[in-house]
Amino acid sequence: MVSREPIGSAENAVPVGRLAWPRLEATALPLHAVSLLTVASLFTLFVLRALDDNRLTSWRWVFSAEDALRFLLLLAAAVLVAHAAARSGSRLRRPGLVLFAGAYAAAALLWSEPEVIVDAARYFTQAKHAEAYGIGYFLKAWGGEIQAWTDLPLVPLLYGAIFKLFGEERAYIQACTSLLFAGATVFTYLIGRMLWSEALGLAAGALLLGMPYLLTQVPLTLVDVPTMFFLTLAVWATLEALWRGGPVRLALACAAIALALLSKYSVWLMSSVLPVAAVVAVVESRARPAQALRRTGAIAVASALLVALALFPMAEVIGAQLALLRDFQAPGLGRWEESFASTFLFQIHPFIAVAAVVSMYLAWRARDGRYAIIAWLPLLMLVLGIRRARYLVPMFPMLALMAAYGLQAIRPAALRRHTVLCVVASSLVISLFGFLPFLKGASAANLKHAGAYLDTLGDESIEVVTLPQVHVPVNPAISVPLLDLHTGKRLIAVAEQSPPPEAGRANSPLRFTWEYRSSAYYGAPSRDGRRLPVAVIASDAATKLPPWLARRLAGHRLAREFTDSENVFGYRTFVSVYLPAAAGEF
Repeated sequence: MVSREPIGSAENAVPVGRLAWPRLEATALPLHAVSLLTVASLFTLFVLRALDDNRLTSWRWVFSAEDALRFLLLLAAAVLVAHAAARSGSRLRRPGLVLFAGAYAAAALLWSEPEVIVDAARYFTQAKHAEAYGIGYFLKAWGGEIQAWTDLPLVPLLYGAIFKLFGEERAYIQACTSLLFAGATVFTYLIGRMLWSEALGLAAGALLLGMPYLLTQVPLTLVDVPTMFFLTLAVWATLEALWRGGPVRLALACAAIALALLSKYSVWLMSSVLPVAAVVAVVESRARPAQALRRTGAIAVASALLVALALFPMAEVIGAQLALLRDFQAPGLGRWEESFASTFLFQIHPFIAVAAVVSMYLAWRARDGRYAIIAWLPLLMLVLGIRRARYLVPMFPMLALMAAYGLQAIRPAALRRHTVLCVVASSLVISLFGFLPFLKGASAANLKHAGAYLDTLGDESIEVVTLPQVHVPVNPAISVPLLDLHTGKRLIAVAEQSPPPEAGRANSPLRFTWEYRSSAYYGAPSRDGRRLPVAVIASDAATKLPPWLARRLAGHRLAREFTDSENVFGYRTFVSVYLPAAAGEF
């Protein structure tokens, strides 16, 4: 039986499910078997890559038949590195610090990824309002002059504060999201250590690096990774407060829960894991159930009050957003879905999925009530049929904990450690040598490269003209903040006025782009007679300039074109930069 003592002290680091599993010695044969299985399983997925229907990093787009030998060699190198790392030592003096540093370094390796998800335009626009006009204006204008769509204010406000403190550069946002990702790995480790053992927690934190899709989300100006951090922090802080008590821990739990609930609406559903943790706390604290109940009540009331105080001034906006979530977002889940096979086999290392399934059997055999805390969210997402990988990101730490629990079936610590390192090393290969090159070749990279080029020009202001998208119903004006994210120049936006297409727009996941309004800080075209550089953003590299634009650019020359494309996504951004022609050049 598993110890039923209160969680949170070294003596409560209990083994998972003391079952009669076969004991495998950590000899060369099992180690080589795990290495071979790692390569074989991932190469099998390579052969079956046509089954991956992920909308961002599908293996059928990322890899081609010509990549087979290269893929095999990279996987072989990965397991060799894992083998060497496993033999380097089993004890870490500061496991949390090592985990944090490793996670941050892995995330930093993907900073060259462009902004490939158009939703980044929303969060950047909101953040820039906070930077340009201050927090007071931001809170007052939220949902009015600042279009809120179905977003909550916390993460854009955090990004705006970063811009205000350090400067409006994407690298600062990437540093922030990488820190939050690394923090999530540490809190995952702490949850596992608190509930079971340090070894399990360390394995769970490391397994977050075994999710290639998750790694691609870290450098992006989105809210999913920060939301994952705040939710994981809330779970850990709640467990700490319920088991250990004390005013500081109770206050921390209330603040963490409030931050999570203010980060994204989906957390309102995912926060149902907290009552599960409270029930487990009451059951586990058999000698002090009344005390656990009082702590639970205090946390619930105080955190709800904090959220209510923060959102009450925005009550009307919140109501409209909830209606939009009910009428548009919820029905849309069925139209924008990706298969579970794609998410849990291709986008997450298959060993994690298998170990998570094994963990359910282990927990059932052991009658381990604590397991309910980590299993609640993954099982809830499966029952509700949430099939979009991006929407599942906040629950990935719980999935990692399930997988680490399942890996306890491998009794020799050295073999278990080798398995975890094989997962991490092979996943980094997929991320760095598969997903990253594919995304860097996407047309979204044209905005990144164009922004860097604009920064080399002497002019402080740049005019931007956006032409209609012809492959997908997207408001072309949404490209302006995406370009702005990559340049320090002041942009003056000139968008061609065209009515939004009605066909399919109401059900499009990009419907929000048509509600975008050009912000005041993009100003109006200069009328002082000076000719400025002009960046033209089109959806086709061969797009012919419309007559009105050709006349406007009569005194300009084409200086640079950025025309990379992955030929997959409908929303495409090709950039042509025109500079004023010198006297006598024409």
